[in-house]
Amino acid sequence: MQKKAIVCVTNDLTTDQRVHKTCLTLQKCGYFVVEYGRILPESIPIQRPYQTVRKRLWFRKGPAFYAEYNIRLFFYLLFSKVDLIVANDVDTLPAAFLIASIRRKEFLFDAHELFSEVPELVNRPFIKKCWQKIEDWILPHITNSMTVCQSIADHYRNKYHIDMKVVRNVPLFKTALRTNRLSQEDKKIILYQGALNVGRGLEWVFNAMPMIDNALLVIIGDGYTRNELETLAVNLKIENKVKFLGAIQGDLLHEYTASADIGLCLLERMGLNYYYALPNRIFDYLQAGVPVLASRFPEITKIVDTYQTGVLIDHYEPEFLAETIHQMLANPMDTSHFPDVAKKLCWENEEKVLISIIQKTKPELKS
Repeated sequence: MQKKAIVCVTNDLTTDQRVHKTCLTLQKCGYFVVEYGRILPESIPIQRPYQTVRKRLWFRKGPAFYAEYNIRLFFYLLFSKVDLIVANDVDTLPAAFLIASIRRKEFLFDAHELFSEVPELVNRPFIKKCWQKIEDWILPHITNSMTVCQSIADHYRNKYHIDMKVVRNVPLFKTALRTNRLSQEDKKIILYQGALNVGRGLEWVFNAMPMIDNALLVIIGDGYTRNELETLAVNLKIENKVKFLGAIQGDLLHEYTASADIGLCLLERMGLNYYYALPNRIFDYLQAGVPVLASRFPEITKIVDTYQTGVLIDHYEPEFLAETIHQMLANPMDTSHFPDVAKKLCWENEEKVLISIIQKTKPELKS
């Protein structure tokens, strides 16, 4: 009989490409896959080659949301046929790990980030301590886990003595074909794609845009800071230089990315999570043949320096940032080696690690 995997996330499934790729790999390993998340009023329809379940919740954020989500997930998992439970990030762990332990089911934890060090918690010590307590309670007992980069794996290994594997969040291989999806007259395209959350460096770029001519800053994604960014664009009188496209489904995103001239990956050093980050857009830009302008953080530097895929900076004054972007647009870097690098840094290679993890998963025992 075919084994069943339930993959748990707290988002609406629309743009989470890492989880989508994990589900595809689970299918390849012979599992019947169910992806469990939530639905929001603004969520767009999705089509997946596996089953999806999106629950409508009373609360959208904060402690009430996480409590409601985990309670509902607990009962869903309690009464569902399941062989493998995959928990994505710490916010799904309480229900997922508890059921895996009680029912003695195979369990895999995927840490997309260093959750207790996310910027949203930096100035909220009580909430941060609550999430740390959840990590302290559960993580030492986890036998099967993975994360997106070596720095986060080392952090959890040193703190909890767990053998966390590294499965980088690289995309499925795509041919880098130049498109005109974002073209607007003769303007160059500066692209940011990803969540609109605190610490993503967009305010720095907005302040530089008045000094950048013949260029359009395109923002693909949505999040809590979108309204603030739209207000900032008005205050800086750069509405004609910034375009917000909102969230775009992952299977369409590549066409948009491939029409950019520069991809942005600038992060503020707000906690260890961002400092250790290896964002998937670093690889998405590469697959699309687009040079990246990125922060000189350890994991990002390993990729950009090793494979010569962009420019790294560590200070962000408007004049300096404007001049850096001007130079990148006026003197485009040679990207002829990008396709060869993209063939190395793609999911078809990276999933081999995930397959080996899946094949070795064992039931979690209640501690």
